[in-house]
Amino acid sequence: MEKHVVVIGAGPAGLETSASLAKLGFHVTVVEKEEVTGGHLKKWHALFPNLLSGKDALESITKGLDSTIKIQTATRVTGLEAVNDYFTISGHNGWQEKADAVVLTTGFQLFDSHRKEEYGYGIYENVITSADLEELFASEKEFLNRHGNKPERIGFVHCVGSRDEKVNNLHCSKVCCITAVKQAIEVKQLLPDAEVFCFYMDLRMFGRHYEELYKEAQEKYNIQFIRGRLSESTEDKEGNIVVKVEDTLLGKPLRIKVGLLVLMAGMEPAAGTKALTNMLGLKNVSDGFIQPLDEVLRTNNTEIPGVFVAGTCTGPKSVSDTLADARSAALAVADYLKS
Repeated sequence: MEKHVVVIGAGPAGLETSASLAKLGFHVTVVEKEEVTGGHLKKWHALFPNLLSGKDALESITKGLDSTIKIQTATRVTGLEAVNDYFTISGHNGWQEKADAVVLTTGFQLFDSHRKEEYGYGIYENVITSADLEELFASEKEFLNRHGNKPERIGFVHCVGSRDEKVNNLHCSKVCCITAVKQAIEVKQLLPDAEVFCFYMDLRMFGRHYEELYKEAQEKYNIQFIRGRLSESTEDKEGNIVVKVEDTLLGKPLRIKVGLLVLMAGMEPAAGTKALTNMLGLKNVSDGFIQPLDEVLRTNNTEIPGVFVAGTCTGPKSVSDTLADARSAALAVADYLKS
């Protein structure tokens, strides 16, 4: 077929959508604002629930790309317009394309943990995010010798920037709980003698093997789960982080000192997603993510014929759910173009 599809975004969703479209016989161009493809996955050390290497996962996805797929990196889309029966897409650097269909796979951005000032991110050196920790895991030596000392206690704070009216994010980011469990286990594997705490609102273990991983964290690794939202973090003279939290199961306040505090940053709509929806006049859900045509029956379609969506631009998803959604989007595009 001579039909041309432009995919905007080259994270896991964009790459998988492109690979699937190419296999169906379409000409595909992928445009990505960053210098390299891969999205957030290129910085992720290991994936839940089986600790698959993020690098291996990305290599596997990339292998599926057909040599005919054009990849345009370092290009931020600044223009997107429907003209008769096709679309014109332009970039900030003068790049232009015409397409018979467009797929938005612009992903998400991590919640900026500086906005939760009471947690101390950006104020105290030993308060980091889940994304920071993944980068530390990439170098075991760097993690074990952080500031010359092995942390004897590590705390994980769930729902940072998610389910929080104060930052106007009422949605659940879906993957934070299982990511905390995964990272807590990885910490115990590196530091078997360390005490590890998870401070949670409630645990949402929705996926296959997630509940088993949670039980393993408790029974095999002795990770302690405390139900309660953190109210404040301060730093003592030794650089330890003193956290104040109310244990809502026991009904009493706790004060715990940890050497490292990890904030499980949630997902928010990417800035690029908002810009594109404004160009096209697409609707957003109340949480800011793109609203599909129908949230049950047409999750990859939008109200504009020829414009499709895939991955986390429509809401938080795991990597496996993102890849499945990308393949579904390719079929939706094929159905549209062939009809």
